[in-house]
Amino acid sequence: MGKILPILLAVIGLGAGAGAGFVLKPEPTEMSMECACSDSDHTEEPKAKEPEKAAPDDPRDYIKLNNQFIVPIVSEARVNALVVMSISIEVLPEERDTVYQREPKLRDSFLQVLFDHANAGGFDGNFTVGTKMSSLRRALLETAQATLGDRVTGVLVTDIARQDN
Repeated sequence: MGKILPILLAVIGLGAGAGAGFVLKPEPTEMSMECACSDSDHTEEPKAKEPEKAAPDDPRDYIKLNNQFIVPIVSEARVNALVVMSISIEVLPEERDTVYQREPKLRDSFLQVLFDHANAGGFDGNFTVGTKMSSLRRALLETAQATLGDRVTGVLVTDIARQDN
């Protein structure tokens, strides 16, 4: 009887945990890859515009790159912290497939920019101050435009976190 009780408690605990997980799991959300704009909005050829001067009603797609970027912060030959970032790209709706096709090259270029930023001390101290973040966004945008051309109109840092060792 003494050997059966721990096994019985483990099975009951496992069942209770599985039941709670089943009951408390969030509702699944539908993810749509379609543009919310109607097809009639795209009958005219889009005019070339500067990213800063784009009209507010100008349709744009925001493509979140699939994986986060992990940047090590190295000092004195050891990793002292990690910065984890999520980045999205702003493009015209018809350029979505092009971005996904060239994502490996884009990720490689972004990682090089992020490593350079880290080595220059961009993630030290108060790394979310406006000047540091704007220079990082500008460098990421220039790199994205060098990789994908003028179809990229913006780069958004959607999540950023630093974990110190």
